Amino acid sequence: MTTTTLVSDSELQQIDAYWRACNYLAAGMIYLRDNPLLRQPLQPEHIKRRLLGHWGSSPGLSFAYVHLNRIIKRYDQSVLFIAGPGHGAPGVLAPAYLEGTYSEIYPNKGEDEEGMRQFFKEFSFPGGIGSHCTPETPGSIHEGGELGYSISHAFGAAFDNPDLLVAAVVGDGEAETAPLATSWHSNKFLNPARDGAVLPILHLNGYKINNPTLLSRISHQELDDLFKGYGWTPYFVEGDEPLVMHRKMAETLETCLLEIRKIQQAARNGGEVVRPRWPMIVLRSPKGWTGPKFVDNRKVEGFWRAHQVPMAAVRENPAHLQQLEDWLRSYKPEELFDADGKLISALKALAPQGQRRMSAILQANGGVLRRALRMPDFRDYAVALPGPGKIGAENTRPLGQFLRDIMADNMHNFRVFGPDENSSNKLDAIYAASKKTWLADYLPEDADGGELSPDGRVMEMLSEHTLEGWLEGYLLTGRHGFFSTYEAFVHVIDSMFNQHAKWLAMMQAVPWRAPVSSLNLLITSTVWRQDHNGFTHQDPGFLDLVVNKSPAVTRIYLPPDVNCLLAIADHCLRSTNYVNVIVSDKQKHLQYLDIDAAIKHCSKGIGIWEWASNDAGAEPDLVMASAGDIPTKEALAATVILREHFPGLKVRFVNVVDLYKLTPTSEHPHGLSDKDFDSLFTLDKPILFNFHGYPWLIHRLAYRRANHKNLHVRGYKEKGSINTPLELAIQNEIDRFSLVIDAIDRLPGLKVAGAHVKEKMRDMQLECRHYAYEHGVDLPEADDWIWP
Repeated sequence: MTTTTLVSDSELQQIDAYWRACNYLAAGMIYLRDNPLLRQPLQPEHIKRRLLGHWGSSPGLSFAYVHLNRIIKRYDQSVLFIAGPGHGAPGVLAPAYLEGTYSEIYPNKGEDEEGMRQFFKEFSFPGGIGSHCTPETPGSIHEGGELGYSISHAFGAAFDNPDLLVAAVVGDGEAETAPLATSWHSNKFLNPARDGAVLPILHLNGYKINNPTLLSRISHQELDDLFKGYGWTPYFVEGDEPLVMHRKMAETLETCLLEIRKIQQAARNGGEVVRPRWPMIVLRSPKGWTGPKFVDNRKVEGFWRAHQVPMAAVRENPAHLQQLEDWLRSYKPEELFDADGKLISALKALAPQGQRRMSAILQANGGVLRRALRMPDFRDYAVALPGPGKIGAENTRPLGQFLRDIMADNMHNFRVFGPDENSSNKLDAIYAASKKTWLADYLPEDADGGELSPDGRVMEMLSEHTLEGWLEGYLLTGRHGFFSTYEAFVHVIDSMFNQHAKWLAMMQAVPWRAPVSSLNLLITSTVWRQDHNGFTHQDPGFLDLVVNKSPAVTRIYLPPDVNCLLAIADHCLRSTNYVNVIVSDKQKHLQYLDIDAAIKHCSKGIGIWEWASNDAGAEPDLVMASAGDIPTKEALAATVILREHFPGLKVRFVNVVDLYKLTPTSEHPHGLSDKDFDSLFTLDKPILFNFHGYPWLIHRLAYRRANHKNLHVRGYKEKGSINTPLELAIQNEIDRFSLVIDAIDRLPGLKVAGAHVKEKMRDMQLECRHYAYEHGVDLPEADDWIWP
């Protein structure tokens, strides 16, 4: 292996000067709104009135950034930088400004004194930017506002990016989170022959907000053993004397890069693809490095008091103001910036040029690299129907065949993600196109159905956190993906969904960011078919969370059958800048629409099913509505019962695929106008809405509609255990019998005349429950029901 080059003293001095410039800018962002180059004595009016931001991790971040610039230039290496520490933006914004990218994107933040003043002012300031690496930050795909995802995002970016090195700085507070702890195992899924590399830099600065960090308080040997146990080769860079640390970091980083290239060359030159022990760096430096060592005789540098703003009362306290000025002047800005306020040319030359700058790398604006998928015609996978509601089929199995062929046609920019559930979710056809990625050990029996391969493109790991992080990193760097998971456990990624949805919403307001592929999330193994798992696996509440997010980025679909699911999946895989949530159970369900009808229905998102209605040309007595597979079947069965017993009753059947159709157009771009909603649901007739999830969500979406007072929603009510599907429906009152009883109670003409039918319905509920308890399955005449 090529040995690392010796670093000269003069080069170290230059690196240190560049780093001082970064630290000066980082501190200036937190404190200054004027006098950015200290060309005047510091005065209270130069200080921001509210001091917001985080100093503690910023010097370490810029330290890593400056040294990565060195290897980018020396080895012409493409590097994407991910800042894991939550509030470390000053340590990333500073070098982005110094290398010119920030001023190119935001011309009013020019490379001069006035531009620097504007740059300082906008940080953590109303109308400006936050203290995380938000979408406004050039070079960022990772905000870090919620800790734990830096490594998984990094691996997602590295997959199928063979020339890319992703440097992920992991905060030691972040390293205490469950998602981060699990994500170290991502090294078992990175193929050195086709993927890029991830270089984790664990930044141990010792403290969180006001507590020590766990990994900083264990012995060097234990820390070394821990990461060797994870499968890494750790290299340690430890200390606090800047020039010594610069030499250690330069040499260690070069050693790691050369080791990475050796691993890749061995795999790409015909060698066997095996799991390597990738290098990583443990960087131990003081929290708030180079900042005030003590304030009011209390320790700051190297302690938790350096976490945010080391001195908060600077405008009011002359001693603190003087200490701040001394601190800022310790970086010697007069040596770093020329008369116009621009970084001097000798230091400017240290940064890479053009798209080699980490703040300008194309992968950090993945939409510019995105290419549309080659898509087969989803109609080719449709289920042929003899008529609506006549036959059953497994809804997700044809989707698996569709995904199989999408993967076969897109073997470099499409992956499928799932937590060990793709076979369970009936998507196993994908393995015909590509097996599961696996670079850990193999056993002989794995050859019989294990579907494992280092070249696999199906990403399976029993950590929804890691999968979601991989997918987000993959999408944000310009590729496409599909994620399926069980409904009860999609809540594991609630907060990750929150962060990604917020990122997309903010990204849409940043003109220079190009659209990225949507995050497509299939929720299956749903509440109504938890035949053996029971109460703990019954929770459709993820939808309630989704509607909290911006309507600019969220979409929710509940296709009732195979053909609708195929049409929706095709639409979602072509879309950009959304989180598409698709709810479709994996079990066998009745099929309602042929492919042409399904396309029309899904294009509208909501519609009257003429074949299930008998009110054409008249006003209905009752609107029966549904969203979801089991609720639709039960609502249809209830419609048949009502029409059989009350032949004169006019029933309109409305099915909802796009849940946001229920909202007004002013609340969501998919919303129906009030006129269209009133036309479908009438102005004053009872509406029975059978819903897949919690009933109050429908009320929340439709509360402003004219006929809301007559909207009665049935949904999951937290009742159930080990039930058959129909018995679970009965417990939660979404079954056909409960719907018929409800309709009788709400229709004035049936309240008395319908008494006998109500009794019959209650008898049927008892019969169905007794049969289930005795035989373990639903009553065949109810379970095998088809549309007459």
